[in-house]
Amino acid sequence: MEVIVQPQFASLDDALFSLFGSSVRIKSTHRIAGGDINQAYGLELTDGTRVFMKMNSRKNASFFSAEAVGLAAVADTGVIGTPKVLGSGVDEAKDDCSFLLLEFIEGNKRISDYWGMFARQLAAMHKAETSALVNNGTYGFFCDNFIGSGKQKNTAHESWIQFFRDCRLEPQFRKAADYFGTEDFRRIGRLLDHLEDILVEPEYPSLLHGDLWSGNVITGNDGRVWLIDPAVYVGCAEADIAMTELFGGFPPQFYDIYKETGLLLPGYGRRKNLYNLYHLLNHLNLFGRSYLPAVGQIVREYQ
Repeated sequence: MEVIVQPQFASLDDALFSLFGSSVRIKSTHRIAGGDINQAYGLELTDGTRVFMKMNSRKNASFFSAEAVGLAAVADTGVIGTPKVLGSGVDEAKDDCSFLLLEFIEGNKRISDYWGMFARQLAAMHKAETSALVNNGTYGFFCDNFIGSGKQKNTAHESWIQFFRDCRLEPQFRKAADYFGTEDFRRIGRLLDHLEDILVEPEYPSLLHGDLWSGNVITGNDGRVWLIDPAVYVGCAEADIAMTELFGGFPPQFYDIYKETGLLLPGYGRRKNLYNLYHLLNHLNLFGRSYLPAVGQIVREYQ
């Protein structure tokens, strides 16, 4: 799999000229609600085209380059929908902002087998070839990226369990150190030292969306599920499914059909909270103390 990412542009005007021609201008702009990190807008162009645009400060331009890579990785599997990346860049003339341009999603009519199709497509993505996505290893990704606005380390490892320890749990525990006392650190140490007693090595590596909750699952222009806002890496498929269950979950049909693929190994139910510990730690580090009780409960669960 070769990830092809759309170009970086020197300004929004340069992007529109390159993508749509010299005669096309922005006819109207409207703000789109949602998301905690970026500003989002719908652009209507003079030729009738609609474009979705995210904006942030120049210092956060790497958010968009990482997102573009992630969307391209998902799209390049050829098995599941995601918005087409048109390009990204930094515009010094417009408040020194960074931007990402994407295909505008009109989708509001679902196909009849919406959740069943999603389960099958996600399983196909999890079975896609990943060897070109990780340099000198099996698990990780060829570049670091972000989980929300938090940095996500993707250093290559041969072992999934070691990767999850080194690149997922340990960095988040270090960031959250001020929240923990002496006994907490003893429990955390025991957990990290005994991950092999809880997790299993998957049968093969999978491309993961990485932040797969309901807010990042939308109806695409073909009426099927499309994935947005990825935090991609190569890991164990169970980690994606666990994330879907963290904040409400999907309909039972999705899980019933996904389980038929055989990607969930025996004992998944015991492991899923450990996978979600990573996301709860990230929320603790990004949003504060309200997530501390859930983190502590999971750490104690595995003692």
